[in-house]
Amino acid sequence: RVELLARLERTFERTLDDACLQIDTAAGLARAILETTAGESLRLPERGPEAGPGAAADIGAVATLHESLWRHARLDPGRTHVFLRGDDGSEEEVTYERLHLESAAVAGGLRERGIGRGDTVALMLPTGLDFLRSFFGILIARAVPVPIYPPVRLDRLEEYATRQAGILADAGSRLLITIPRARPVAALLRPMVPSLEGVLTADELAVAGVPFSEPEGAASDAAFIQYTSGSTGQPKGVLLTHDNLIANIRAIGAGLEAQPTDVGVSWLPLYHDMGLIGSWLFCLHSGIPITLLPPTAFLARPERWLWAIHQRRATLSGAPNFAYELCARRVPTEALEGLDLSTWRAALNGAEPVSPGTVERFTRRFAPCGFRPEALTPAYGLAENSVALALPAMGQGTRFDRVSRRPFQDEGRAEPAADDDPTALAFVNTGQALPEHEIRIVDDRDQDVEDRVVGRLIFRGPSMTSGYYGQPDATAAITVEGGW
Repeated sequence: RVELLARLERTFERTLDDACLQIDTAAGLARAILETTAGESLRLPERGPEAGPGAAADIGAVATLHESLWRHARLDPGRTHVFLRGDDGSEEEVTYERLHLESAAVAGGLRERGIGRGDTVALMLPTGLDFLRSFFGILIARAVPVPIYPPVRLDRLEEYATRQAGILADAGSRLLITIPRARPVAALLRPMVPSLEGVLTADELAVAGVPFSEPEGAASDAAFIQYTSGSTGQPKGVLLTHDNLIANIRAIGAGLEAQPTDVGVSWLPLYHDMGLIGSWLFCLHSGIPITLLPPTAFLARPERWLWAIHQRRATLSGAPNFAYELCARRVPTEALEGLDLSTWRAALNGAEPVSPGTVERFTRRFAPCGFRPEALTPAYGLAENSVALALPAMGQGTRFDRVSRRPFQDEGRAEPAADDDPTALAFVNTGQALPEHEIRIVDDRDQDVEDRVVGRLIFRGPSMTSGYYGQPDATAAITVEGGW
């Protein structure tokens, strides 16, 4: 759909609204074209003010994520934590104090409905303040958030509800927090999710009860459940504690050599670990301001991501490989005029295989905009380790390993390829294990393999999940002797 809209815009010299992504028919697209003024060019933002008032306050050691929010709100209440950007380019600033107060109000509403420690509450919300305050409201109430992706098409709620029922039932969710227009899913879900007691909005919860004050909870408490699947097969929920998440956030900070003066930008969905933990929660705990864009804003116009980095003078931002490919191939040349990416020091590339060709195309395309090759940072992670597991050294740049195809495919050996071998396979170096984490490559008997021999990756460390929620057999299947 994105490619089709791009071609229509070029052919008919019109700028189509993001809502056109939901048009299903050629006739509907034709009407949209006819109703749009010809020659109207995309307006790009000018460089705005810098994102934050300098270094964040040092909050010290904390036990839980909501204690981290509470301490930031007390020590630096007026500091902007999130710049929420809409599809239309409008922006809303959310300070630490505001987020804490609004989250505490949601927590009060949950408490009035009998939600407490260990109860699971599902979140079906797009990127926005409702997601942020609902997620932390659940934590403040000592319940467990279960983020699921929101419906893109409100005219297909029945199909969507059926797909998500498996996750909600597996998690035993007592409540679902969603947008007002999606409340009809309640009637569809109740027969499939026996535990579900109600479907509410964040506004309804925020006015219902007395808010909490000081944070309660322990580091060992469940922080949230990340579902790895649900559209096909049996969904599996990765259970993570506050200890797991804070350990991973600290390890990411060490790996990135993060500074309190860093600035983040993300369009990644908040129901996925890379967007939730690796972007938003990392920045929240670290006191780093972050600009959040809706995923659809990026997909419709990839240059919005780059211009947000420019505007905020951002230093940290990541995405899957496809996003870098989309930018390299689809951002129009006229959208690059004046773009400055020189502040971007860690362009994380993870969540799917990193393509050497994509790395080269992106670096070459945006070098004239100040993007430095050493900024592109391949990363490796998985939900079972919160999010991140391996990073290369900062400033190292992207390194490739070319191996002979036949020995690799037939014998599982990664022999270096000759420089003139046209059939060679190229792999990207994703670095080494984060601090306090370990990685081994083993055979089917869990014995270490020799260098350049294909095997299975096993890991251990403080970010590691204790297992899949309510599924001891699935947990046993991934557990290796020695805590790996």
